Amino acid sequence: MNRTLTGCVIAGALKNPAPDFTAIASSLIYQSTALGMEIAPNENSADNAVLSFEFKTPHTTPVICGVTRWDDTSRQASVTENIMQAACGLMSVHGRASGKSRPLGLNYVSTLTAALALQGGVAASIGQLRGLSVSNSSVSMASAALLSVGQYIAGATASESPETLLPDQISHPACLPFVSLDGVIFELETLDVGPWQKFWTEIGVSSTVAGKGWMAFLLRYAKAVSPLPEELVSAISKFSYSHISQICIRTGMAICPVRSIDDRAKDNDSKYVWLQGPWEFVFETNLNGTASSRVTNDLPLSGLTIIESCRRIQGPLAGHLLALLGATVIRIEPPGGDPLRGMPPMAEGCSARFDALNRLKTIREVDIKSPAGQAEIKELARHADVFLHNWAPGKAVLLNLDHDDLATINPSLIYAYAAGWATDSAAHSPSSPMPGTDFMAQAYSGIAKRVAEASGTLGGSLFTVLDVLGGVVAAQGITIALLNRCMNNAGGKVTSSLMSASTLLCADDFQNLYSLPGTGSIPGSIIDNVYDTKQGKIAIECCDLETLVRLSEVLEVGIGMEDDFEQCLSDLFLSRTAYEWAEIFEQARVPSAVVIEDLADLQTTAHLQPGLSPGSYTRVNSPWSFK
Repeated sequence: MNRTLTGCVIAGALKNPAPDFTAIASSLIYQSTALGMEIAPNENSADNAVLSFEFKTPHTTPVICGVTRWDDTSRQASVTENIMQAACGLMSVHGRASGKSRPLGLNYVSTLTAALALQGGVAASIGQLRGLSVSNSSVSMASAALLSVGQYIAGATASESPETLLPDQISHPACLPFVSLDGVIFELETLDVGPWQKFWTEIGVSSTVAGKGWMAFLLRYAKAVSPLPEELVSAISKFSYSHISQICIRTGMAICPVRSIDDRAKDNDSKYVWLQGPWEFVFETNLNGTASSRVTNDLPLSGLTIIESCRRIQGPLAGHLLALLGATVIRIEPPGGDPLRGMPPMAEGCSARFDALNRLKTIREVDIKSPAGQAEIKELARHADVFLHNWAPGKAVLLNLDHDDLATINPSLIYAYAAGWATDSAAHSPSSPMPGTDFMAQAYSGIAKRVAEASGTLGGSLFTVLDVLGGVVAAQGITIALLNRCMNNAGGKVTSSLMSASTLLCADDFQNLYSLPGTGSIPGSIIDNVYDTKQGKIAIECCDLETLVRLSEVLEVGIGMEDDFEQCLSDLFLSRTAYEWAEIFEQARVPSAVVIEDLADLQTTAHLQPGLSPGSYTRVNSPWSFK
C-alpha cells in the first residue's frame, strides 16, 4: 500500500452520503485509504445537495472540499451516474460505434469526480504551503463529465467543418472487436501501417481493402467510431484465435482477448495493484533542497514549472489539468511540431481536438533523439518542478532522460511517467508484449467486457475510457507528489498507467473478489433506460422502489410485469418531448435527463454553460474552483 499521505486526514460523511454521491464517496474512501490517509467521520457535513469533506495535513489548515451535481448550484435536480452520462454527451460518444446512445455500465463520471475532488484538496494544500490564502475547493459531477468528452466537444463545435457524429445517423458497418473461428473475442492493435498491411496480407485480404480499413482503424481514437470494411471481419473470422496470434507474431501486430474482471483478478499482480492504488511513488529526501517557490497568482500551482513530453491523450491531458491548476507547462514537440496539430476539424489553424488538450501550454520544439536536444531537456529540467512523459517502455533510458539522469541534475524534481501497463516495473505487465494503448488495456483489464455486458456489444467502448481517466490519475499523482515535496522536502518519481486507472474503475469489484471489508457494493437500478420521445430521447433511472413508485404515480401507470411496464413506458414517452418529460420528472424527483446526442447542443444547454466557454470551438473550463 502507498503511505504517501500518512498523517493526512479526510473527514466527512463519506460512509453515509446522499444516494447521488454514493459511488463518489466509495471511490474517495478507496483512493484515500490507498494513500495511507485516515478516514474520519464528520456527520455535521451531511448535506443532500453537496458531498462535503475536509482535507487535512499536519502542516496546513483544513481545506473544505465540496462536490456538487452541477456547476449551476441553483439546479438541485437529482442525478445518477447514468443520468449525468446522458446529460453531458458521454452516452452519445460511447453510442457512436453501435448506433444507440448507451451508458458505459461503469461508475465513470463518479470515479473521475472523486479523483478530481481529492486532487483539488491536495492542490489547495500546496497553495497554502506556498503562501496562497485558500480554504475551499469544489468540483461538480457535470464538470467531470464535460472534461471527459472535451476533445469530442471540440471536434463537434470547431469553426471549420465541425463533426456531426450522431449515434443513430452513422452508417454502422463492421466494427471492433473481432471474433475468431473458435469464438474468441479479441482486440488488435498497431500504431504503424506496416504491420497492419502485412497482417491482412497473410489473412488473405487485398492491400486495397486493408488500406481502406487503416484510416478508420487509426481514427477510432479521435472519432469513437471505426467503420471497417466487412471483408476484414469476414476474412479474420475464418481463423482460430491461436492461428491469428501466430500471424500477429510474424507481422508485428498485437492481439489481446477480451477478458473478464475475474480473469484480471487471477493475475499475480492484481491484488498488489489494487491495494497500492493507481499510482506508485518513490521518494528521496533532498537535504540540500530549497523551499518551494511562492505562488504567483490565485491558482495553487502557479509559479511551478512542468516539462511535458507526451503524445496522444493520456499525457497531454495530465499536463492540461496541471495548467488549469496554474502551473506553467512547457510542452516538448519534435521539430516542425506535433503532426496531430493538423488533424481536422480545424479551428484558427490548429486541430480543435489537439488544442483542447494543449491550448494553455508553451511549446518548445526539441529533437530529443539528438545529444543537443537531450542536453536542452536536461537544462530545462534543472529549473523545473516536474518532468512528465508517456514514452514507450525503455525509451527514457535510451534517451538518457530517465529518472536517475534528471534526479542527478535536480534532486527536487518530481519525475512522472504516465505509462500504459505497469505502475512500477515490467513484472506487472501482460506476459506478451503489447502496446499500452487504451483499447488493449480495456480488453486486458476486464473493462471492455464490463462495458460490453452493459451495452449489448462484443467489446469495450471506442470512447477513450482509460486514456481520459489515466490522464486524470497521472495529474492527480503528480499533485500528490508535489504536496509530499512541500511537506517533506523530497523529490522522486510517480508512475501511473492506463492499467492502474482501470483498477480504479473496478475497486469495488476487487473488494468483493478478495472478500475484504470495505464500503459495500453500490446497488443496481430497477429501471435504467433510454427512451424515444415525441422529440429527442430521455434517460431515466430509478435506483430504489420509492423512486419507481414516484415514476409510476407521475405517469399514472401501475407497476406490473417488467416487460409490460417497459412497453408501457416506451408508448407513454412518445406523447411528449424529451424536455417536457425532463421538467415533469424533475418536479417528481425522478432522476432523468434529455440525452444530448449532438455535442454542439451542450453549449446552448443553460445548466451546463458555467462549465463551457465559446470560441473557435467550445472549450471545457477548469473543473475546480477555489476560494
